Amino acid sequence: MKAKAQFSATFVLLAVLFTVCLITSNLLATKIFAIGTKIVLPCAVLIFPISYILNDCFTEVYGYRKARMVIWMAFLMNFFVVVFGQIAVWLPAAGFWQGGEHFNFVFSMAPRVAFASLLAFLVGSTLNALVLSKMKTASAGKGFGWRAILSSIAGELCDSLIFMPIAFFGTPLKVLAGMMLVQVSFKVLYEVVVLPVTAMVVRKLKTAEGIDVFDRGISYNPFKIKDIE
Repeated sequence: MKAKAQFSATFVLLAVLFTVCLITSNLLATKIFAIGTKIVLPCAVLIFPISYILNDCFTEVYGYRKARMVIWMAFLMNFFVVVFGQIAVWLPAAGFWQGGEHFNFVFSMAPRVAFASLLAFLVGSTLNALVLSKMKTASAGKGFGWRAILSSIAGELCDSLIFMPIAFFGTPLKVLAGMMLVQVSFKVLYEVVVLPVTAMVVRKLKTAEGIDVFDRGISYNPFKIKDIE
């Protein structure tokens, strides 16, 4: 009989944090902030890059298979919030309650945008984990900083290439490309700035957990969720 996978308390806490970051970023995305007069970004960019940083930690320390499981768990929990948020919007409000307009603004997401957000996260995060995993094996574990940055660029770019055209369908191509460039650049710069912290966390995790997984001879099929050992 195959032994069941073991998960440390640290792994579970990080998985919960990863999920919370994803759900929070979707809620924060309802507000747009401006830097100067030309740069506008959704507030989601303040926290969404953290999910990619955590993704790097999962993949680097625990391996691609456990990272894949956490990505799917976060995807399903986010889907859960989107569905019940929409149901709450549809339910008739009490006559004395005055917060309907604001509540609906935050939780009512067009099906197209919801689909774009969920699909972009799933594909982008999986690609990020896959690239980091393969680069780690190829480099014998060296150069975490470069691997983390390059894998994040791949994941964030893929995320934006999926989300932007679907969510903002009909927007002029030049405007769309500009939005994508600003968003990807901001997210990657964010991760570069905090890279020393990410590297420190990875080192401490490897020491505390006593593991440093290299993904050799595994399946990178994104749908093999049960394959976690």
